[in-house]
Amino acid sequence: MRGRILVWDLPTRIFHWLLAVSFAGAVLTAESERLRSVHVVLGYTVLGLVAFRVLWGFLGTRYARFVSFWYAPRLVLGYLQSIVSGAPEHHLGHNPAGSWAIFGLLALVAASAMSGWLVYNDLGGKIAEGLHEGTANAMLALVAVHVAGVAVSSLAHRENLVRSMWDGRKTGDPREAASGPRAAIGVALLVAVLAFWVDSALSPPPAAPQVASDRRHDRH
Repeated sequence: MRGRILVWDLPTRIFHWLLAVSFAGAVLTAESERLRSVHVVLGYTVLGLVAFRVLWGFLGTRYARFVSFWYAPRLVLGYLQSIVSGAPEHHLGHNPAGSWAIFGLLALVAASAMSGWLVYNDLGGKIAEGLHEGTANAMLALVAVHVAGVAVSSLAHRENLVRSMWDGRKTGDPREAASGPRAAIGVALLVAVLAFWVDSALSPPPAAPQVASDRRHDRH
């Protein structure tokens, strides 16, 4: 008997929405000198979130593990062809196309955050700046593709994928449900991120890196 079963555990869902909020905030504060410290804090946040997701990709519940959505290119092409044909393949977890978007986003987020750290500490020069801007723009493009894919898949499969990432449930056989929500880990992740944000807000802004200060002094 089919029904609404747990697919996305709480840690995966909290990671997803924290990453979305942090990335959006980082984009909105990228060009503001006044909000530079906020941009930096959000950059550290996304880097920490990616580290958590990589770990959770090996230790998480059934559909959170990388092994559950590691698809060969031919399977991705087959899935896309099934969408175009009007008879889409159904996947309870990530579909093949969505899985590649997930791996791409994780890689780009990590590259953007690490290159941002180099820029903030005045390391890497123009190369680091170009890498940071390039990866950020690539992320924006991939996020747009991801959102469009969610919309197309929701229509094709007649299921609300945004709702599923909110409550963690999709229609399926109870025997295929994730092993458990592991709520404590999800709550711990949320508390850790919020504590980091509060501590950053209450702490004085960090001094500019010495190298950067010296260079500005030399130019004058």
